[in-house]
Amino acid sequence: MYDEIFQRNKLYWNNDFQNFLKNKFVAIIGLGGVGGYCLEALCRLGINNILIADFDKISISNINRQLIALNSNIGMKKTDEYKKRLFDINPELNLIIYDGFIDENNLDKIFKIKPDFIIDAIDTVKSKISLIKYAKENNINIISCLGAGNRIDASQLYVCDVSEIEYKDNFTKNFLSKLKKYADIENNLTVITSREHAKNLQKIKNIEKIEKDDGQIVEFTKFTPASNSIVPAVSGLFAANEVLKTFLGEFNLKSRNNKAL
Repeated sequence: MYDEIFQRNKLYWNNDFQNFLKNKFVAIIGLGGVGGYCLEALCRLGINNILIADFDKISISNINRQLIALNSNIGMKKTDEYKKRLFDINPELNLIIYDGFIDENNLDKIFKIKPDFIIDAIDTVKSKISLIKYAKENNINIISCLGAGNRIDASQLYVCDVSEIEYKDNFTKNFLSKLKKYADIENNLTVITSREHAKNLQKIKNIEKIEKDDGQIVEFTKFTPASNSIVPAVSGLFAANEVLKTFLGEFNLKSRNNKAL
């Protein structure tokens, strides 16, 4: 069945690269507007080994932009709903699920198997920093998604090194400051961001409480960004495209090395 599902992919590349993708392992951390579209694109590429992580349930406010959110599944866990959707796309998928909050204390538990690529689609700065630091310390490819909130023009999204960000909104400034302070990272990190200046007509502040694996309650302040159905989706697809380009580069290098032997 796998070969039939992904036969259109192979019309562009070939069976060898499709098998290469099949054996790759990718982790998508955060299943909101960005992470959900990235996840689906990677699944439809034929990547057979996927880890998904998110602690949240679907709410009515997710419907305007999140791929999985419907009126019929409000209150359901995002991980459970994506499990059903992903297996409906590729029944041969090997799926690992972590239904919890990400922090520096549980990353070893989550990544028992080292992934080939991590997509950081988290919207909490502290968790983003912990994930990026872990990836760098363990030599794992990672791309961090910024700039999808408070924007309307998807054409202003772009991929760059974190040191080359052209416009810094308050979220990005906070992220960069903490990235340097807690992870000692100022460059050599691929990000997706936007040149568009952020806009939000109303500042909505929420205090969220999350129960961790060990029973401890994590409390953090979250400002609700303006969002829509287009910009997060395009950001997620940009992230998936970077994964595909990275794997294609690895495959081509491996092929050249094999020919040289």
